[in-house]
Amino acid sequence: MGNVVIIAILVVIAAYAVVSSRRHFKGEGGCCGGGGGDIAIKKKLENPKIGEYVIHIEGMTCDNCRVRVENAINRLDGVCAKVSLKKKQAVVSYEKEIDQEEIIKAVRAAGYQAEG
Repeated sequence: MGNVVIIAILVVIAAYAVVSSRRHFKGEGGCCGGGGGDIAIKKKLENPKIGEYVIHIEGMTCDNCRVRVENAINRLDGVCAKVSLKKKQAVVSYEKEIDQEEIIKAVRAAGYQAEG
C-alpha cells in the first residue's frame, strides 16, 4: 500500500515537471520571473516613420524576456519596437535618424545578445 502511494506521488510530480518544461521551452513559462513580471511600455511614434531596422536577438526564452527587450528599445527617444520571441528579432521603426548601434546597446544592456 505504501509503495502505491509513493508511486502515485512520483507520477504526479513527473507530470507537473513535464508540463512545466514544455511551457518553458515554448516561451510561456517563467524562466526569468516570467508570467507578467514586467509590464509592457506601449509606445507609438509621434511623427511619421522615416525608416526601420531589424535587430536579431539571442537569449530570449519567454514572454517576459520579450517585454524586457521591447521596453529597453522603447525607452529610446524617437523609436518604437515590436519584438517577436518566435522570430528572435525586433522590428524598430524610427521617426528621426538614430544609429542602429544605439539600439543594439540598449538590447545588450537589458542582458541579451543583439546584432543588426
